[in-house]
Amino acid sequence: MAKDVKKEEVNEKNDKISKKNIHEVIVKIEGEDWTKALDKVFLEKQKTVKVDGFRKGKVPREIFEKKYGKESLFLDAADAVLQKAYIKAMDESKLIPVVKPNVDLKSVDENAVEFIFNIITKPEINIKKYSGLNIQPESIEVTKEEIDHELEHLLEEYTELVVKEDGPVENGDLAIIDFEGFKDGVAFEGGKGENYSLEIGSNTFIPGFEEQVIGMKVSEEKDLNVTFPEDYGVKDLAGAAVVFKVKVNEIKQKQSRELDEEFFEDLGMDGVDSEESLRKELENTIRSQKEVQVENEYIDKLLEAISKNVEVDIPEEMVEEEIDRLFERFEEQIMSQGLSLDLYYQITHSDKKALRSEMEKEAYSNILYRLMLEEITTLEKIEVTEEEASKEAEELASKYQMPTEEFLKHFGGIEMIQYDLEMRKAIDKLKELNK
Repeated sequence: MAKDVKKEEVNEKNDKISKKNIHEVIVKIEGEDWTKALDKVFLEKQKTVKVDGFRKGKVPREIFEKKYGKESLFLDAADAVLQKAYIKAMDESKLIPVVKPNVDLKSVDENAVEFIFNIITKPEINIKKYSGLNIQPESIEVTKEEIDHELEHLLEEYTELVVKEDGPVENGDLAIIDFEGFKDGVAFEGGKGENYSLEIGSNTFIPGFEEQVIGMKVSEEKDLNVTFPEDYGVKDLAGAAVVFKVKVNEIKQKQSRELDEEFFEDLGMDGVDSEESLRKELENTIRSQKEVQVENEYIDKLLEAISKNVEVDIPEEMVEEEIDRLFERFEEQIMSQGLSLDLYYQITHSDKKALRSEMEKEAYSNILYRLMLEEITTLEKIEVTEEEASKEAEELASKYQMPTEEFLKHFGGIEMIQYDLEMRKAIDKLKELNK
């Protein structure tokens, strides 16, 4: 979905829209429920409290309360009944929160505790126009240049490395090296490697390092003088002049591949045994990729256009919760690449606050578009039967080679399948209405 809808653009239209979706619910826990909570907290505190003249765990209730006050039990007891109070708030109000409710302590004493739950429900949305927008997808074309580029990339990917029997390291070679870095004559952490494969010209090492390896021969040792960049992630090394002791163990050079029988065998693509058939396969692959890209861009344009005809007041709490979800997903992604958030912040000169701020626009768009599609399912009377959802679940489970029950557990249940199908049907309906 599009990521460039600004909440200000929509909220400018909403000055007269009241916050009907924000509710204050007061819940009181008293009587036996409150008494039991206080008793339980006392028994827990009794195990550890120290009072002169009494063994640990044997302090009578009246002595404890005289020394520490009855009030010392109240907050822990309130925490103990909070979940019960929340369930009561939901049952009595019949409200369905869209974010985790905020809760405040209204009052507490030996007789009862009162909570104030601020419950945010789904905001009202008014879509003034969502049809007849005349938005069309872009046409798809695959050029000869694009196929040539993919073919060159494929040949590069299958390039063979052969040992260089004679001659020095040249640009483009793969140098197998041992190295160790020293700052002021002392080896620094993370600056040592053995039999490291360094592609000369890849610019993966510190500026000046690879250039000085050029010309070295097998078994040759050399001191390389380089300077770390000023913005290097390790503070002690940023801008520092260091010396790397390097030894070349082996040199390999790339051997270009030809579109011959051996190459097609290595490729292992069904039905691809000639340049003509390979080009056709590459064309189909590029076309499929473009179809997905064009489809996503088309949906983005469609939803963005509709969003300009919408009145809605989205609470900040919903946006913050969506940012939490995006942030968690982003952290999982960079961890899968072997990075941590701290290292990412060092590399990008950023921090958590800045990263969350960058995600705000996307979070707002996600919520806005979700609300729009949900409203359109209502307006267009779009429904998904349990039979349709069950069939979809079985097909997806088969695709991912999982038992259906296990797949549903990971996906969030059959209700999430139904919801996902409703959203897709709503998008299909919008395409139909805006040709």
